[in-house]
Amino acid sequence: MNPILFSLLNTDSGNRKVIETNDILESLEKIADISGKHGIDRCMMRGKAHLDFVALKLEISPLQAVLFSHFMERSAYSNIILSEIADSFKCSKIRVLKYLNECEELEKKKLIRCIRDRDNDCIYFRVPRDVKTALGKNIAFRPEKKENLSIYKFFTVLEELFDDKGNNELTYETLRTELLELIDMNMHLQFCKKIMSYGLNKDNLTLLILFCHLFGNNCDDNIGFHDLQFLFDNKSETKLLKSKLSNGDHILIEHKYIEFVNNNGFVNNESWKLSDTVKNDLLPELNIQKKNYQKDMIPHGGIQTKKMFYNKKESESVQKLISLLKEDNYQKVQERLSGNGMRKGFACLFSGTPGTGKTETAYQIARETGRNIMMIDISNTKSCWFGESEKKIKTIFKNYRHAVDNSKLTPILLLNEADAVIGKRKIIYDSGQSVDQTENAIQNIILQEMENLAGILIATTNLTRNMDSAFERRFLYKIEFTKPCLEARRSIWQSMMPSLSADETEKLASRYDLSGGQIENICRKVEVDFVINGGSVSMDALARHCAEENAGQFNASKRIGFANE
Repeated sequence: MNPILFSLLNTDSGNRKVIETNDILESLEKIADISGKHGIDRCMMRGKAHLDFVALKLEISPLQAVLFSHFMERSAYSNIILSEIADSFKCSKIRVLKYLNECEELEKKKLIRCIRDRDNDCIYFRVPRDVKTALGKNIAFRPEKKENLSIYKFFTVLEELFDDKGNNELTYETLRTELLELIDMNMHLQFCKKIMSYGLNKDNLTLLILFCHLFGNNCDDNIGFHDLQFLFDNKSETKLLKSKLSNGDHILIEHKYIEFVNNNGFVNNESWKLSDTVKNDLLPELNIQKKNYQKDMIPHGGIQTKKMFYNKKESESVQKLISLLKEDNYQKVQERLSGNGMRKGFACLFSGTPGTGKTETAYQIARETGRNIMMIDISNTKSCWFGESEKKIKTIFKNYRHAVDNSKLTPILLLNEADAVIGKRKIIYDSGQSVDQTENAIQNIILQEMENLAGILIATTNLTRNMDSAFERRFLYKIEFTKPCLEARRSIWQSMMPSLSADETEKLASRYDLSGGQIENICRKVEVDFVINGGSVSMDALARHCAEENAGQFNASKRIGFANE
């Protein structure tokens, strides 16, 4: 590709120079450098060639090109404030307000996203990932055309729009406008034709589309207000919506487009779903199958029986929890809690140092109570992309609610290694702490889900201090798993290595303060040694393995007030 030639008028010398460029990022970098040193007005002259090139490629004005160059300069951050942009090209905080209209034009072009923090009355900006990806490949970014879509692509776009609104990257008005434009460009779809034939006003149409998205993309047939409250920017509108839905006098309920969720013959006026009539009318093109939530589900019958050894207080706490989760007792407790207007969810925290049996106990409880278990490793939900982690957490709980609704016995949701999400929430001091903001957002989602839990949640953590008080209040049962006592260590050694004599077992148990997991690791090493070297294991070899395990252990942290203390 031949370089594109542009002329640059050098106003200081009066000489016309010619520069060569065909790289968008290179020109943006040059624009940011020139405007940073000389300000916007001088950049319009000194950087004219680069400005013209970027403006032509991205279909924006030269002034917008200057602003966008400084957004790109800070594109690694998820929260860019306009005052930072002003500082970067030596512009006053007052004058920069004149450029808000230009920022809005960049937003319309999808080159930047505007994030409106309603709680703190702040406006942030960020450069979307797909923009950075395109420019990194020296491709002029153009928003994807959203016309003549398939029904599946249409619902993918719906999900993206609602996710953007949930992340405060769209105002309610902008969301409503984009939804109407999306429908208008896809009137070939039965969904679009039918939903427009209902004759709803813009607000009610937007709400119905949200219900269709939640069912079409998530198979969500139990929609609580926490799924809807992100929609409006105004708190009074949000409050009015909740009142109308709860009282059943919303037009969508009156016209039987949505209905209350019915749990075992009891109407729940805090949960709603699309009516079957509307599903059949609007969504036949999707040919929706129930979400395969079973992919994360471990059947209780497939869990191998494993004898667990606990200290006395732990054993008592675990046995009490097993008794409560037996189906007859569980149903009685649920009915009593519900009858007294209390939350029905069972949230349990298993805490303790690694290797003390937290996760395995959760599995054995599932096996003994006949409940399937949905195991989620919290660390796998973390994403470097803005908003992705929150989306994953929301999906986990929606899938779990669907599993509860479609299971004979309420399954257990196991949040494994939940250390990162139950610690104290972080105080955000400036706009650059995007990681802390993401952590706080995840914590807030989980706290809200625990508040509305209609099932059984077990969280395991190595954390034994610094737990956020909001989480501590929501865990109905807390069991701390400590290292096994001498008697328990004897039993573990005997169970895992029955070939040991009573004297050998006593020496190992009394000499090495190991957890059950550590003892199991040693026994596995012995089996490996047998395969490689053959012969029986010596006490010297066992002592070496024990010393190696002891070398890696760490002291237990301070306790936090558990049920078995």
